Amino acid sequence: MLYSIKDLENLSGIKAHTIRVWEQRYSFIKPKRTHTNIRLYTSQELKTILNVSVLSKYGYRISQIDRMSHEDLCNVVLSLSDEGAKVALSVNRLVECMIDFDVDNFEKILNASIRARGIENTVLEVILPFLEKVGVLWQSDRINPAQERLVSNIIRQKILVGIEQLPRKVTSPHKICLFLPEGEYHELSLLFVAFLLKKRGVPFIYLGANIPLPELRSVVTAVKPDSLYSHVTTAGQAIDFESFLEQMHTNFPGLPLVVSGIRACGYEKKIPQKISIKKSLDEVVSYIEGL
Repeated sequence: MLYSIKDLENLSGIKAHTIRVWEQRYSFIKPKRTHTNIRLYTSQELKTILNVSVLSKYGYRISQIDRMSHEDLCNVVLSLSDEGAKVALSVNRLVECMIDFDVDNFEKILNASIRARGIENTVLEVILPFLEKVGVLWQSDRINPAQERLVSNIIRQKILVGIEQLPRKVTSPHKICLFLPEGEYHELSLLFVAFLLKKRGVPFIYLGANIPLPELRSVVTAVKPDSLYSHVTTAGQAIDFESFLEQMHTNFPGLPLVVSGIRACGYEKKIPQKISIKKSLDEVVSYIEGL
């Protein structure tokens, strides 16, 4: 697959303008161009930019990097001892494994991080930054859906194991129903919310992805949760976010609803009563710790 300069910017964190300057001055990246002069980059060039982004952040000059062979570049990146560099490297390696459909090494990287940091810190420091990097590309169909499914299933398994390994304890009287609305299948963040709730002793009912409204009504009637929680990522016609909020307000007028996710972060219109939007992970964690 070929990538645009915007893709490289999203995945590496390096501004497109900077990449253009590097192309003019150095030899480590030379994009192809279409007949309309649009830059296109190979998977190998993307991997190079990911490595360069780490080295430049930790004190290496670009002119110095330009003189390195591909093998030397990889070896220098691997030799970095700073913990922040190791985390950044893990995130970049996950991106590379996803691009190459390298499921075995993707899982090895996650396993090594979980052994070193635990599942919660791995999600916070490695998985979520990885998902932020590739999420923009998933939204714009710049990554093969098969790549998304492969890596999402591995991450899902790791979080489920983390949830299962937590001791069962209840320290809060609050009971939450977790669900994704019909048309929403991106379940990883909701699973992590379930992990945080269980770790902090908050009871919850986990319904999962793509829950039709009648099914949600039946569960609420039977189980009587104290609040609802949802996470909305999908853009476009699959989910009308404003209509989703109105439907929830109409069908569950007295029941608090908390919503997080990319769609929630960008929502600027008036929010119906009893609905709360969390626009960052810190806000989500604060909400859970206050239960």
